Amino acid sequence: MTFDPQPPTGTHIRLLAGHIGSGQPVFEVLPARPVRSGLVELTGSPGLVLGCAAGDVLRVADDGRFEVVGQGENCCIQVAGLGRLNSESFAALRDAVVDLPGLAEAPPDLRFAVVTVGRAVGVPTIERVMDIWAAGINGAEWWFGNADQAVSSA
Repeated sequence: MTFDPQPPTGTHIRLLAGHIGSGQPVFEVLPARPVRSGLVELTGSPGLVLGCAAGDVLRVADDGRFEVVGQGENCCIQVAGLGRLNSESFAALRDAVVDLPGLAEAPPDLRFAVVTVGRAVGVPTIERVMDIWAAGINGAEWWFGNADQAVSSA
């Protein structure tokens, strides 16, 4: 998450995650690759931004708002806990999703985590794995970061 109005150069894009109480925008910087003029493919799922996942093709406006113009093959699951996750709870999450197969990622301070899982796994299987993991972690919550897409593809 960054408040910097200038996105980094190279293979990253800046997406609008929301606004803080004063109305100032909050951005998440994510890896992406250009696919054609004005369009990028996300190469990593967001931990804060809602509505997209790794593999989606986006049209991104200068203000960070975006439109998914091509849905990829992944579900994005966002994870948070009361306060922060700890290294044990994150390791348990990584272990829980690896056989789906899925990829769990988090910033070094573990303030949140994001899981990328292929849609082909199916929503019921993803929900079961995530619910079992969360039941063993005090205060853990999870949700689909691209809920409309995840539910509509089940």
